[in-house]
Amino acid sequence: MQCSVEWNGPEGMLFVCQTGSGHTLTVDGPPEGGGNNLAPRPMETLLSGAGACSAYDVVMILQRSRKDIRRCRLNITSERAETDPKVFTKIHFEFIVSGRDLQDKVVERAINLSHEKYCSAVAMLNKTAEITHSYRIEEV
Repeated sequence: MQCSVEWNGPEGMLFVCQTGSGHTLTVDGPPEGGGNNLAPRPMETLLSGAGACSAYDVVMILQRSRKDIRRCRLNITSERAETDPKVFTKIHFEFIVSGRDLQDKVVERAINLSHEKYCSAVAMLNKTAEITHSYRIEEV
């Protein structure tokens, strides 16, 4: 896996990232940090990536289990260290899984498999952060 990151110039802190799969992502900082607030912060993209990684796993596990999943949403809250480096210290994933006849134990198992076995992003963040999760199932 590879990517490139290029600073967009002296008028701020906007960076353009090109991924190895050919996609573009921009990140920026807040005005008090020299940025122009034109894109997500780097740590926001890191947290979003972990959420997407885990949600991807959960959807895939439920689909492979032949469950009738229709939607998977994720709310993530976090806390960071007070001093540099301001790593994540606590992260909570709240899954909202929608479908038909989804059982608690099956959804819980899918989340646990993601967080304990499959999701590389969660595994890395688990080195500095206490990671917890909750979920609710919405019948559709």
